[in-house]
Amino acid sequence: MYGEDVLSGNWRRRKVIPEVDAEPDLVVEDADSGFCGAVVGFEYGAVVLEDRHGKRRNFPLEPAAFLLDGQVVTLRRPAPQTAPAPRRLTASGSVAVAGVTARVAKASRIWVEGIHDAALVERIWGDDLRIEGVVVEPLDGIDDLAAAVRDFRPGPQRRLGVLVDHLVPGSKESRIVAAVTHPDVLITGHPYVDVWQAVRPERVGLRAWPVIPPGRPWKEGVCEAVGVREPADMWRRILASVHSYRDVETPLINSMERLIDHVTVLPD
Repeated sequence: MYGEDVLSGNWRRRKVIPEVDAEPDLVVEDADSGFCGAVVGFEYGAVVLEDRHGKRRNFPLEPAAFLLDGQVVTLRRPAPQTAPAPRRLTASGSVAVAGVTARVAKASRIWVEGIHDAALVERIWGDDLRIEGVVVEPLDGIDDLAAAVRDFRPGPQRRLGVLVDHLVPGSKESRIVAAVTHPDVLITGHPYVDVWQAVRPERVGLRAWPVIPPGRPWKEGVCEAVGVREPADMWRRILASVHSYRDVETPLINSMERLIDHVTVLPD
């Protein structure tokens, strides 16, 4: 009733024997000895089977040497899986897009207060902004911000984002920003007196940024406190210490991410 005995005669030559990957936990039977067990590994070119009692035996990976669900098979060692290439991240922490060149600049812009702000933004978010086609432009301060915004003529397809230093309640900067109201303009900021201070002090070898008395130029005061002669020398030291978003304070990161979203997510 069961038909021809699969083990009778020269059965290894009568049919094409399928090859099966010996994946972990695959249950097979050695055709010669009748030992049945699950694949648990490989040793010295042999497959290791473990039966239900925990006994293990090694069997050479010979042709037509095993039974799988009653069918004769040839076991083979699975090919090693190639690990996927690790994702490359930009300095901002976003996933880098390979093979994409910078887009032609869009009409939208991000403004920052000065060249140091622009250099720091470029160091961290430059890759992202080039792919989006967004240009960062430094201003010479924000005293005439309202007039500059009017001249820019923002609109739904021409958005403007502005990053402001020392944007805290009661500051001069907060009063200037309050005078700018436009649905296509977003102004964000950080609480630091200068963008230098948005860099984590330990990155430049300081326990904390020096406290400079009000009324004294902040950068010059910092340089004197840390023993650096010129602000330009101190800035080179600061910028060289920044390699990714991990090197700057969270308020700057949050402000920039909001600005990028504002100028890149445009209405249809």
